[in-house]
Amino acid sequence: MRLGLAIGYSGARMALDLPLIQEADRLGFHSVWSAEAYGSDAVTPLAWIAARTERIHVATGIMQMPARTPAMTAMTATTLDQLSGGRFLLGLGVSGPQVVEGWHGQPYGKPLVRTREYVEIVRQIWDRERPLEHRGAHYQIPYHGAGATGLGKPLKSILHGRRIPIYVAAIGPKSVELTAEIADGWLPFWYSPYRTHVYEDILEAGFARAGNGKSLATFDIAASVTVIQGDDVQACLDKLKPGLALYVGGMGARGKNFYNELACRYGFEEAARTIQDLYLGGKKAEAAAAVPNELADEVALVGPPARIRDRLAAWRASGITTLVAAVRQPEALRTLAEGV
Repeated sequence: MRLGLAIGYSGARMALDLPLIQEADRLGFHSVWSAEAYGSDAVTPLAWIAARTERIHVATGIMQMPARTPAMTAMTATTLDQLSGGRFLLGLGVSGPQVVEGWHGQPYGKPLVRTREYVEIVRQIWDRERPLEHRGAHYQIPYHGAGATGLGKPLKSILHGRRIPIYVAAIGPKSVELTAEIADGWLPFWYSPYRTHVYEDILEAGFARAGNGKSLATFDIAASVTVIQGDDVQACLDKLKPGLALYVGGMGARGKNFYNELACRYGFEEAARTIQDLYLGGKKAEAAAAVPNELADEVALVGPPARIRDRLAAWRASGITTLVAAVRQPEALRTLAEGV
C-alpha cells in the first residue's frame, strides 16, 4: 500500500501548503491529489506543484467531466504529463446535479453513459490511431447538430502522448461496477476498510465485464482518508463530524444524496436520516453531533501515532493500493510514512 496526499480545493482564498507537499515528496509519497467543486480548479495547482517537486505524481481527484469536453481534458492531461516528466494521473468524476446544472449550466443527463463515452473519447485521442470521431448520447464529434456550420472535421491530436492512467470517482453500485470495467483505478469516497463486503461483488462484476483477466492485481483503489493526529481520540473525531454532516445531510437534495445513500449501505440508515433532517432544517451543529463515532472512526485515521499505525493494518488488509491522506500535520505525514 502506497501513500498519497490529498490537498482538496480552496476556501475563500487559494493557498497551498508547499512545505507539507515537499515533505510528502521527500518521504516517498507516491502522489498528491487536487480537487475542485465550484471555486478553485483541480489542474492549475498541480502545474504549480509539479514545478516545485521532484518525484511525487500529480493527480486530479477529480476533474469534473461536465466542466470540460473530453478533448480539452485529453489535451490538458497530456500537456501536464509531459511537462511533469510523466507524473500525471487523471482522476475524473461526474460531480452531482446541483453543481453540474447549477454551476456549469449543463444537463446532468445519464452519468454512467457520460462516463463511458468520456473515457472512450479521451483514450481515442491519446491512441492517435485515426482522426477522432464519436457518436453517442452525450458527445457527437464532429458536431453536426443544431447551429453547426457543417465544417467540422475529424482531427488527430498534434501532441503525441501516452495512455495516462484514468481513475474514476464512484459511489453508487452501478458506477463502481462501471469504474472497475473501464478505468485503471477507483477513487472511493468514505471508504471503510471494515466493510469491504459492500463493494467486493460489485468490483468483481466490473472486472468480469472488462474481460482480459482484469482483477484487483492490476487495478488501483486510491481511497481518501482524513488523518488527524492527537492524544484525545474523541476530540479528533469531533473535528471530523461537521464535514461528515455536510455531506450526509446537505450535499445533495433529499432523495438525491449519494453520500447519504452510502452511509445507509454501511448500515447507518437511522443516523443518516436524522443527520439529513437536522441539516436540511438548518440545525448544522445538531447534525454534526448526530454523526456516530463508529462511522467517523471507520472512514478516518485519528488519535495518537501508535493508534494510527495500528489501524493502518485494516486499510492494508482491505485491498486498497493507494491511501490518499487528507492531512495537514507534518508529524502525521511522518507517522503514516513510518507505518507504511
